[in-house]
Amino acid sequence: MTSLDNIITIELFGQQYSFKAEDGVPDANEVADLLIQEVANVEKQLSKNNPKINKVTILTLAALNISSEFIDLKRNYSELMEKISERSASLVNMIDVNL
Repeated sequence: MTSLDNIITIELFGQQYSFKAEDGVPDANEVADLLIQEVANVEKQLSKNNPKINKVTILTLAALNISSEFIDLKRNYSELMEKISERSASLVNMIDVNL
């Protein structure tokens, strides 16, 4: 991967922003696309009622939405791992009892 492969360019509100992604971050474009999509969704929702909505407000709400989804996913992952751990322990116990 060349150093140019690590440059991510996104466009928000008609302005381009370029960032250097860390080496070993294969999904940097996906992350950027997620931000662009969420900003567009928030902008579309808010501009219905207020066509002159502040760009910082849009970005803040997009960041909060993404953060909320991340926290939900983290919580769901933790719950899933706990269930897997409990189920594994139960299966190990059943095997031990039957051996």
